[in-house]
Amino acid sequence: MQPAAAPVRQIDREPPSWRSLAYRKLSDVDLVSKAKNGDGWALDVLVERHAPRVNRLALQLVGDLEEARDAAQESLVKLCTKLRQFRGESQFATWLHRLVVNTCRDRLARARIRQTEPLALDDEPAGEESDPSRAALLADKRRELAAALARLSPNQRIAVVLRDVFGLTYEEISRVARMPVGTAKCYVHRARARLRAGLEETASD
Repeated sequence: MQPAAAPVRQIDREPPSWRSLAYRKLSDVDLVSKAKNGDGWALDVLVERHAPRVNRLALQLVGDLEEARDAAQESLVKLCTKLRQFRGESQFATWLHRLVVNTCRDRLARARIRQTEPLALDDEPAGEESDPSRAALLADKRRELAAALARLSPNQRIAVVLRDVFGLTYEEISRVARMPVGTAKCYVHRARARLRAGLEETASD
C-alpha cells in the first residue's frame, strides 16, 4: 500500500492567524511585489481582496448571471497568470479594471449577449428579505435597468457603469477603457440619456 501523497500546500487548510492577518494588512503594492516574487500567500490575499469587485463589475458589464460568473473567473485567472505584466505605471485597481473590461468585451463580442438577469446594483440592507413586496419591487427595478443597459452599445455601457456604479473619474475611465477622456464623457452622457428614456418608456407602459 502506497502512502498518500502530501497536499501541495497543506498549510493552506489552517493558515496561522499571524500570517493571515499580516498579509491582509499589506497594501496592493506590497502584495503585488511579493506575489511577483512567487509568494503564493500574497497572491491568494490579492485575489481574495479583489474578487468581490471583479464579480460585481463583470455582472454589470455582461449582465447574464452565469456568463458574468465565467467572465469574473476568467479575469481572476488572468490576474494570476498576467500579474508579472503589471509594471506599476498605474494603480493596481486600474490595471485590474482594464483586465476585467477587456475580458468582458471579448466575451460580449463573441456571444453578443443581451441582459436577462437582474443586476445587483447595491447590497440590500439587512431585513429587506423580510418585506416580500419591497423585494419584488427592487427585483422589478433591477430587471428594468438591466433591460435598459442591454440596449446600450458595449462602450456606452462600460463607460456609464464605471462612472455611475463604480464612481471612477473620467480620467480613470479613460485609462481603464482605453478611450479619450472626451469620448468617455460623451459615452456617459449618451448612455444616461438612453437609460432615462428607456426607463421612462417602461414606466409609462
